Amino acid sequence: MKLTYRIRLERSAAEAFAWHERPGAFERFAPPWVRTEVLHRSGGIRNGGRLEMVQFLGPLPLRWEIEHVDFIPGRQFCDVARRSPFRRWRHVHRVEPLGAQACEWIDELDFSFWGGRLAHGLLGGTTRSELDRLFAYRYARLKADLEAMPRAVTGRVVLAGASGLVGSALAALLSTRGYDVLRLVRRPAHASDERSWDPQRPETLGDELSGAAALISLGGAGIADRRWSRERKAELRSSRVDGTRALVEGLRRTPRPPAVFLSASAIGIYGTTTNGFVDETGARGEGFLADLTDEWEREAARAEEVGVRSVFLRTGIVLSPRGGALARMLPVFRFGLGGPIGLGKRGMSWISLEDEIAAIASLLSRPDARGAYNLVAPNPVSGAEFARELGRALRRPAVMPVPVPALRAAFGEMATETVLASQWVKPTRLLNEGFVFQHPSLGDALRDMLGTNKVISQIDS
Repeated sequence: MKLTYRIRLERSAAEAFAWHERPGAFERFAPPWVRTEVLHRSGGIRNGGRLEMVQFLGPLPLRWEIEHVDFIPGRQFCDVARRSPFRRWRHVHRVEPLGAQACEWIDELDFSFWGGRLAHGLLGGTTRSELDRLFAYRYARLKADLEAMPRAVTGRVVLAGASGLVGSALAALLSTRGYDVLRLVRRPAHASDERSWDPQRPETLGDELSGAAALISLGGAGIADRRWSRERKAELRSSRVDGTRALVEGLRRTPRPPAVFLSASAIGIYGTTTNGFVDETGARGEGFLADLTDEWEREAARAEEVGVRSVFLRTGIVLSPRGGALARMLPVFRFGLGGPIGLGKRGMSWISLEDEIAAIASLLSRPDARGAYNLVAPNPVSGAEFARELGRALRRPAVMPVPVPALRAAFGEMATETVLASQWVKPTRLLNEGFVFQHPSLGDALRDMLGTNKVISQIDS
């Protein structure tokens, strides 16, 4: 079976090809609705490069071993499967210039099934539909990433919290934009782009931070992972406040500190919003999360004392099937057992993972960005609307309400300030400064990340 996909890009052929050569390109292309685990990777996309991975079809693991061949600098690379679910698999990626500032990216697939014509008849249509979904997603990511990318990007970004949902996605995006991403880890470093650090010894960060373009901190224990005991609250505080204090102390000890410190924060600082929408001008709310976030930001603001611009990333509910709140909801909703919490009137201020990392990258590149920014979509929804849109995206009913008393009994104070809190938050500063959301609509965001958007085929058979 032979298929050809193509897309026009408003960037030069050299820029498009360079994007594919950078670390992170594979992760940017991986569809979020397919669980993928990379087992081994070496050599990039040049001849002899190898990629071993497992993709999961439901619970079924599918092993791939890919070798890169037929590399032509600036024009072409090719994947040949040495092991895969297919009898034969060859994928040629190539680019054709369309003048100095545009190009056409082309993907040519040549594959066959085990089982010959019978298998082709049974699986050909489904496989083609799945590839249509895959390349629609890949091309949307490629076009958005390339055309939003600054023309000239250089420098080292030091990233704390790189192994989390947002951190791993952000590292891939920044790598494809041309940044050298250095990941700070609290365990022994296992890769060339990792450095081990101890928050109790901030002086060890000097070499890593000196001369860097930026320091980004996304660390913190999961707020809603379990019931809040006194010990759990102390852990939540230490992972945020003490960790941030250590990073700022590292900046203070660095002879050439980075220009900007972007620190994770949360819209929990506003508490429960009951009188309409709030934006960055809103007052601090009440409760444990508001107090914690306020202290967290005050520690990050101390970077200004050493001439480092500080940005606070006040994030809402980050949506991705790879983790976080949405990943925990999906099994229930896929069985048709999902629904709103209580009457479904509480406000949910959400953001897609793609918009979250794009907003962080935008703030990183803008020398005038300073202070608090709400990282939420411009259209928050009620709990009832969220359940309805998720049900539509999955083509499942979503009418079974979750009883509020049960949540309060199970999770106590944590439930009151997280799943039962009502927050109607607007990203006023991002909008005023021209940031364009890829997913302003919840329905479009869910269908995109779950792979259920209608696809217009862009292939030659």
